[in-house]
Amino acid sequence: MNLIIDIGNTVAKVAVFDNASMVEVMYDSNLTLEHLPDVCRKFPIEKTIVATVIDLSKQVLEQLAKLPIPVLWLDEKTPLPVENLYETPQTLGYDRMAAVVGANEQFPGKNLLVIDAGTCITYEFIDSEGRYHGGNISPGLQMRFKALHQFTGRLPQVTNEGRRLPMGKDTETAIRAGVLKGIEYEITGYIMTMKHKYAELLVFLTGGDDFSFDTNVKSIIFADRFLVLKGLNRILNYNNDRI
Repeated sequence: MNLIIDIGNTVAKVAVFDNASMVEVMYDSNLTLEHLPDVCRKFPIEKTIVATVIDLSKQVLEQLAKLPIPVLWLDEKTPLPVENLYETPQTLGYDRMAAVVGANEQFPGKNLLVIDAGTCITYEFIDSEGRYHGGNISPGLQMRFKALHQFTGRLPQVTNEGRRLPMGKDTETAIRAGVLKGIEYEITGYIMTMKHKYAELLVFLTGGDDFSFDTNVKSIIFADRFLVLKGLNRILNYNNDRI
């Protein structure tokens, strides 16, 4: 079985795969990985991959050092099952590439737009030949709410929870509608622009934030909350097959 460790900005995800099938996923502290030993005792782990976007704490490094199997650390030198055309692979967030790999595994031979709505919103494109062309990075939901509050003198801190109106009737609803509708129109704009160039484009939406779209756009979206984990598992299997 494969152990997938995805250490993000706010939380760590630990998943177990049997070949390409996800058996279990759990959320853990990105500062301690305190539940990792329990997972290793529960499953017969044979291979593992670690991907992180943060500098790891001493406790996390100690937990990983105790693993009884070799660890594949995902970095810019890790062989990938797709062609990476990004000009600075050393600056490419592993989660962006893993999401692309996960989408490509499910629909090989298709033009794919992968949208990850997390701390940031990222837009990635991989063509039907398996070539990753790159992507864009935009502020995420919470980042937009916080920026409006922190970079102004009087605008309040607003969250996405609360009354939602097409057009705000007070400052709180105006901010909420502006942020949510702004993200919706941004994502819809990316999708429609890409579809003009690639008529058979398929779209994957992943990440922690959910958004609503009109019926025409929603019909071409595949929502997959675990796309990054699936991509990391594919990368691990790919590297193991090369041995």
